[in-house]
Amino acid sequence: MAVGAIGVVFGDIGTSPLYAMKEALHHTRAGTNPQLATFGVISLVFWALLLLVTVKYVIFLMRADNKGEGGTLALMALAQKALGRYSPTVFFLGMCGAALFYGDSLITPALSVMSAIEGLKDAPGVGHSVDRYIVPISIVILVALFMVQSKGTAKMARFFGPIMLVWFIVIAAMGAYYIVQKPMILQSLNPVYGLQFLIANGFTGFVILGSVFLVVTGAEALYADMGHFGKRPINMAWLWLVFPCLTMNYLGQGALTLIDPTAHENPFWRMVPDVFYWPVMLLATMATIIASQAVITGAFSMTQQAVQLGLMPRIEIKRTSETQAGQIFVPQINTMLMVGVLFLIVMFQSSDKLTSAYGIAVTGTMFISTILAYIVIRKVWLWSKLRTLSLLIPLGVIEAIFMASNLTKFFSGAWMPLAFALILILVMFTWTKGSQTLAEKAKRDSVSILDLAEMLNRRPPHRIAGTAIFLTSDADSAPVALMHNLKHNKVLHEKNIILTVKTTNTPRVNEANRITIDTLNEDFKRITIAYGFMESPNLPRALGMCRKLGLKFDIMSTSFFLGKRNVVPSANSGMPLWQDKLFIFLIKNAANPTEFFHIPPGRVVELGTQVTV
Repeated sequence: MAVGAIGVVFGDIGTSPLYAMKEALHHTRAGTNPQLATFGVISLVFWALLLLVTVKYVIFLMRADNKGEGGTLALMALAQKALGRYSPTVFFLGMCGAALFYGDSLITPALSVMSAIEGLKDAPGVGHSVDRYIVPISIVILVALFMVQSKGTAKMARFFGPIMLVWFIVIAAMGAYYIVQKPMILQSLNPVYGLQFLIANGFTGFVILGSVFLVVTGAEALYADMGHFGKRPINMAWLWLVFPCLTMNYLGQGALTLIDPTAHENPFWRMVPDVFYWPVMLLATMATIIASQAVITGAFSMTQQAVQLGLMPRIEIKRTSETQAGQIFVPQINTMLMVGVLFLIVMFQSSDKLTSAYGIAVTGTMFISTILAYIVIRKVWLWSKLRTLSLLIPLGVIEAIFMASNLTKFFSGAWMPLAFALILILVMFTWTKGSQTLAEKAKRDSVSILDLAEMLNRRPPHRIAGTAIFLTSDADSAPVALMHNLKHNKVLHEKNIILTVKTTNTPRVNEANRITIDTLNEDFKRITIAYGFMESPNLPRALGMCRKLGLKFDIMSTSFFLGKRNVVPSANSGMPLWQDKLFIFLIKNAANPTEFFHIPPGRVVELGTQVTV
């Protein structure tokens, strides 16, 4: 499990040595003592890894799990549950965290792959003659990566762990080679050098913090992927392999710049001996592809959670494995990411320019997780306020400083992930607000299912054989499809089931607690099927379980009735007209309920109605 975690969880943070040191040294103020610059950057890098990754995530935040799952949305759901009530603020923070994650998902593949391919510039006998091929090669690799997503990554993932294991051993060995030559570099682990470096560089030192932060990008993956591997394997992999190997490589890069000051232009690739250059080049390319793959699958998982939690409209989600629940493919998100990543590569043209856009999304996500962690630590762990703040305030201050530093690169490219995140926040807010408005309107115009059942007892309609299942989001009200069936067809089936699908604040629901059956009278039964926010609904499978609970019906003589809403904008909806139109656009492009819930298409009857929003 630890080897598997190395392949999936640490791909992003494990490829940071390709560009992080280069960027930090590049922005050092001219005239700064070269030794102080090297010692200062290494000191900041080491303490960033120690405090933000080891202390915050490995030691503390990974204990704040939601039934074994982590990540921003899992933490949001856990915080909501801990409060015992719906909190708009917590919901909004989760929305922002999810949106920023998508921004990170765009930049990571572009930056990681380009930084590896740019190693061709320092390859023996090649030089800058290949400059014009770097962008096309990067595009080809990334297009191929996105094209294979629909095939599933289960088979490829078996090789991720061993490849990344070799990668970490190789970069540690490269670092150790130069540490032995210049052992004084070990002094740079003293935090005093970091402070001296920042003071010596003034405002430039503050800007450099944005480049230093590149070393911890990917730290959220430790927490987000906890459900796939468990806490212990991830903790072991980080403490016993990844953290030591990264530290040795950064120390080695620093030692090389002390030996050869010109190496600061690209210290990682200058470390590689000519005889091993091409094997390391191939290994680095595979490592960056793995890092990209981890972020892409993370975006798929985030989408599934967002849909289940009501942040986004229903979207087509395909399973690529019958045995692995986490192996999913989301075609629309895959296409969106591919277009976005290719746009970034064409727009920025080099990893140096891409680093300006990197970091702000990650710092924002980290800061949000710190705020949400306060609620969990206070309400679930039952820590005192003083103890909680003594842990989180120092971490929050460090993250706020890094975030402010990254904002100085706003006009150099940091605007891009923020703009993308703002668009997604707008979409999520519009969807949740519009859905809430429709639900409230339906509630006002609806008839209680108990009242309807009593009315039908007094004045029975024409009865026909078979079972009718009416899907509704409000189990207490008569579904629109049922009312239209009675009004227009003037019939009632022999058996009628009011079916509601509910999403819980836990990642998964135990099969024993999935189904609740409530008998209203001889004609009507109410069924509630519960799913966790990391599960995909499958109604035929769930209904099959109902037979074990004593509810007998023949699926081939059962009809599923769905209410199809034709939504039109209204001046009194509470949202601006343009937002009404955006909501209507989202509804029209949402996945069909028949496909989303895996209902047999031949058994579905749709009854439409026009509503205003």
